[in-house]
Amino acid sequence: MMALLSSSAPTPPIRRHFDRRRGLLSSPIHLYSRLILPYPKPDPTCSASWREPRALPFLCAPQIRPALEVAGFAGASPAAFRLCHNENLAVDAATLAVKECESDDELLAAVRLRVRTFYDEFDQSSGDQDQRRNLEEREFEALKDRIDGKRIGFKRVSCINATLPLSPSLGQADGLCSACTFSQNGEDRVVVATLDINQCLKLADELTGKRPEVLGAGLMRAYLSNVCVAKELQRNGLGFAIVSKSKAVARSWGINDLYVHVAVDNEAALRLYGKSGFVYENEEPAWQARFLGRPRRFLLWADLSQI
Repeated sequence: MMALLSSSAPTPPIRRHFDRRRGLLSSPIHLYSRLILPYPKPDPTCSASWREPRALPFLCAPQIRPALEVAGFAGASPAAFRLCHNENLAVDAATLAVKECESDDELLAAVRLRVRTFYDEFDQSSGDQDQRRNLEEREFEALKDRIDGKRIGFKRVSCINATLPLSPSLGQADGLCSACTFSQNGEDRVVVATLDINQCLKLADELTGKRPEVLGAGLMRAYLSNVCVAKELQRNGLGFAIVSKSKAVARSWGINDLYVHVAVDNEAALRLYGKSGFVYENEEPAWQARFLGRPRRFLLWADLSQI
């Protein structure tokens, strides 16, 4: 793929990428070759020829672009590197419901959305599907125990969901519909966004909020957790809607100080919480993030007394 211009020319530096699966560093060309081979078929929704980079969506990811440039695509137009996929589905605001969870059936649908969002390594093999079901059952039982007041340290917990009716407009999101549908008053609905609001002293392995600064204030604050929006319906204001609802629920509990933890590199979430009135309060030490094997986190705070 690459040729040296002359025998005396110095070899250009090769940027290297860490291959987590194989535990070694790969050159971009090696990465490009290894990725392209399992995906010989073009995207049928794309009008590009299979010879054009945008006909292979996985090649258009930002982390792959440097490999394409080294491989000889440096002169391609910016449009050729757009990710070729179906546009996110639009939400009919008139049919959207944002409220606290009311049934075990709805709670299980919310848990399935979380597993689908946070644990995307599962494939369709029977072994992986068994693991997925086991994880869903464990998460469901743990969340139900918290909501029912069976977990020490939690005064109140509520699951807040955004739901839409099951309809042909969601037909392109068949994976979402098959996993996250529940029945309510004879109508089938789909959980499309979800979070938990927890009135407690702290969440496990997370920074503790400093407010309110009064003696015995441990249970006078609340934390958001498990915030997620179905990938097919992102950029429709669903995250803002469920966070806004959580603020109203917290106020009804007499809470003035609401917290949320967010990874420092999660720009979309940081924009959402900034728009929702959260501000920086603290951040996780680097050593703690390394020990827990996760990205470092910010602790953000919202003052609900002004609502």
